Amino acid sequence: LFSIGPIWNLHDPQGITNRYEWLTTHINIDEEVLLNYAYHFKQTILNIEQIPSHHPIIIWAGENAHEQTGLRLVLYLLKEKTNDIFIINTNEAYKTHFDKPEIDFIPLCMGELSSKQLKQIYENEKNGHALTQTERKTFEQQWEQLCKEKEVLRIWEGKKIVSVPETFYDEYIINTVKKLHQKKKHNDFIKSARVIGEVIGHLNQYVGDQFVEYRVRRLIVDGIFDMEGVPKAMRYYSIKLR
Repeated sequence: LFSIGPIWNLHDPQGITNRYEWLTTHINIDEEVLLNYAYHFKQTILNIEQIPSHHPIIIWAGENAHEQTGLRLVLYLLKEKTNDIFIINTNEAYKTHFDKPEIDFIPLCMGELSSKQLKQIYENEKNGHALTQTERKTFEQQWEQLCKEKEVLRIWEGKKIVSVPETFYDEYIINTVKKLHQKKKHNDFIKSARVIGEVIGHLNQYVGDQFVEYRVRRLIVDGIFDMEGVPKAMRYYSIKLR
């Protein structure tokens, strides 16, 4: 999930190690996933670099920091390639083929579209224009700039990837807990999964529940929330405002 975690020099082994170490110390991730994380990441980079030059390449990227960051990383990895490269913007394609004025829905990420919708988008968009050398160079330069930054949270704003402090959503998380307390008319403990679900459900950014859960745990450490239970996973503990 490229909207969270360090992406410093992520095209190099040192950058992958740096990201892996941050994930292991900040994010609750399945141990099996972490065990093979660096290997799979390096293998994926190798697979990208070994794509035969006669193969056209289609990259899917919606309007969110995760997919747009990944797009720039992949185009940087492909910078020496002569392949024709096409981008399918899932948000623009969704608006063109499925948008209905009576339905208030904007996909936050590609995963919110069905396989049937993706198939239709592919059939309609696969013959778009290949990126020019100038367009490719722009994306490559944007990656070179992005991968120098040390922030661990990125949002999509004004058609750009914006790096923000990791505390960016802390106030929103605190206010969500306040509202839940008011709704219940008492300050009893609330399952952290409920709080995190409420936060994620109202964000217009794709940052994932694991990062929000990390910030909840940080707010516990900082003395903003009291905790009941064991924070090994969000379903195992509850929080309330101190």
